[in-house]
Amino acid sequence: MNNIIENRDVSSQFSLIQTKGTLDWAYPAFILASTAAVMDKEVEMFFTFYGLKTILKNTQNLKVTPLGNPGMPIKSPIGPGWLKKIDWNQCLPGLVWTMPGASMLATWGFKKQMLMQGQVPIDELRGLCLELGVKMTACQMTVDLMGYEQDQFISGIGFAGAASYFAQTPENQSLLI
Repeated sequence: MNNIIENRDVSSQFSLIQTKGTLDWAYPAFILASTAAVMDKEVEMFFTFYGLKTILKNTQNLKVTPLGNPGMPIKSPIGPGWLKKIDWNQCLPGLVWTMPGASMLATWGFKKQMLMQGQVPIDELRGLCLELGVKMTACQMTVDLMGYEQDQFISGIGFAGAASYFAQTPENQSLLI
């Protein structure tokens, strides 16, 4: 097996490890993976811990919250120009994001902004990645640890432990943690 790995063209490979399970962390991973695949790179993604949520069939629980994320800009996707320029995450105290409905509002705004920028919904983006040949692997140890069943995940993905994943991927990993 080592000979196979050593003979692979590392410049045409891209490996990504997804550990986060929120909508704002799902988009960058799938955008990078689909872009690399379009550029004829061999793309492999490994999903572990909370990142497993991004490959579940049901994505309704993928949310966005600025709570604990002071770098996240929260801007209104609707309204007059002056309103769209305000970064509410910088203007409002963090306590606001703990209020009921705040995460739902932030998620709605994020989805709306992504659509306005020409991005497709996350389900479509994942499907595009699979169509482009992106190999997706769920960490079997984490699947067991979190109590998931394999049928809860989208079709077209594999299941393996971290050691198996690293044995098949490039020596240089690109991480999105």
